[in-house]
Amino acid sequence: QIQLVESGGGLVQAGGSLRLSCAASGRTFSSYVMGWFRQAPGKEREFVAAVSRSGGRTLYADSVKGRFTISRDNAKNTVYLQMNSLKPEDTAVYYCAADPLTLVTARGADYDYWGPGTQVTVSS
Repeated sequence: QIQLVESGGGLVQAGGSLRLSCAASGRTFSSYVMGWFRQAPGKEREFVAAVSRSGGRTLYADSVKGRFTISRDNAKNTVYLQMNSLKPEDTAVYYCAADPLTLVTARGADYDYWGPGTQVTVSS
């Protein structure tokens, strides 16, 4: 099993940047594909980004491609989401998630473990 806790959310003006972190417990962090998802009020949860177990492969939603960067540090059991050029439509609760399979996927149903989330608010 793995437990996840996100941090780094907050209030930022449009055009600004934030870096989210997700700290994982357990010794097997490197065996999980890690992903970030978000959910805005009144909307469905949506995929943001994912990274392979080694960090060598990444996947992004079209809406964040070129603005967000996912990375991981297996020595620190942490996955990051660097968010630049933020827009008001990026406002949401951001969740990190762990997928025990090998495929880098955007499907939320493939992720077995989820953090409680961190709020990101982008003002216009």
